[in-house]
Amino acid sequence: MAGVYIHIPFCKQACYYCNFHFSTSTKLVPALMNGILKEIEWRKNYLEEEPVETIYFGGGTPSIITTQNLQRIIEKIKDTFSVTTTAEITLEANPDDICEDKLIEWREIGINRLSIGIQSFEDADLRWMNRAHTANQSINCLQLATKYFTNISIDLIYGSPTLSNEQWKKNVDYALAFHIPHLSCYALTVETKTVLAILIDKQKKENIDTNKQAVQFELLMDWLHIAGLEHYEISNFAKPGFRSKHNSSYWNGKLYAGFGPSAHSFNRHSRQWNIANNALYIQSIEKGELNFEKEILSPTQQLNEYIMTRLRTKEGINFLDDQWLATDDTTKNEIILSAKKWETTGDIFFDNNFFCLTNKGKFLADGIAADLFR
Repeated sequence: MAGVYIHIPFCKQACYYCNFHFSTSTKLVPALMNGILKEIEWRKNYLEEEPVETIYFGGGTPSIITTQNLQRIIEKIKDTFSVTTTAEITLEANPDDICEDKLIEWREIGINRLSIGIQSFEDADLRWMNRAHTANQSINCLQLATKYFTNISIDLIYGSPTLSNEQWKKNVDYALAFHIPHLSCYALTVETKTVLAILIDKQKKENIDTNKQAVQFELLMDWLHIAGLEHYEISNFAKPGFRSKHNSSYWNGKLYAGFGPSAHSFNRHSRQWNIANNALYIQSIEKGELNFEKEILSPTQQLNEYIMTRLRTKEGINFLDDQWLATDDTTKNEIILSAKKWETTGDIFFDNNFFCLTNKGKFLADGIAADLFR
């Protein structure tokens, strides 16, 4: 099985923390839609005829483009690839874009999962992040969305200077009150070259407190465990049957093709990424070519990628996985020996057929993965 990702690089305004590729100008939308349709057609063999079980519209803010454009892309994907009848089709949406008419239209064209960028139910927090919506819009959009969709995920951000532990509890409680079956919760990160990084450097914004973030992450794990949500990936929690199939394909090493500016693709042996520039992406398509970079993954890189992605999941490193079985015994023993060190500190848990991070170890996921790399 394989996945398809479509990058829609347009937003109403720039969130201070965001480091994804986007533009606040929408004048290139028509040309870019045509470019994405052509790219899909050109790369019809990339997925090696594997059935497509997930389609994901990300960005940017895909909910700002017309339903007609979304439908054109979905139809092109179905015409080009073998899409399963039960495919998960996700649209990322912002609260201020959601209204009853759009929800009905999205459902009619086959979208069956929404990923809503709530981030916070606190206006002070939203202003600090320069989000385009308000707390009331967050609540109103969920009241509407839950009438038309059962498979909904919301994003929440913790660890901002304006978010107290009490308000963090309220944010999580709001999500649970709406019976949202999937939560993606991220610690606020200060990425280089973002507006937030610049403002902090100029002392116009307070820097984040990593200790506060650790406390709020620990609280989050406790609250959602009590609520019955499965912590199936470091940043993701779901009710039974509501894991994100698309994001799980990334963590489980499945093929995926990415279309649009800056979109990444992976076929297990290599990864490639399109140019992160709307105008240059369109120009290259109009010239009959695709502007992208490509990296061939060595066996060691493939193994390290397996370690990095699987260690983030509840299932961890499974000794019965193909990638693990294909690894030579010497390397396996070296990895296990390194992992045993983390077991003694309580950061890794071993079972007969796998090892995974404990809740304590999830705070150190990147460092532990790096220690296991060969």
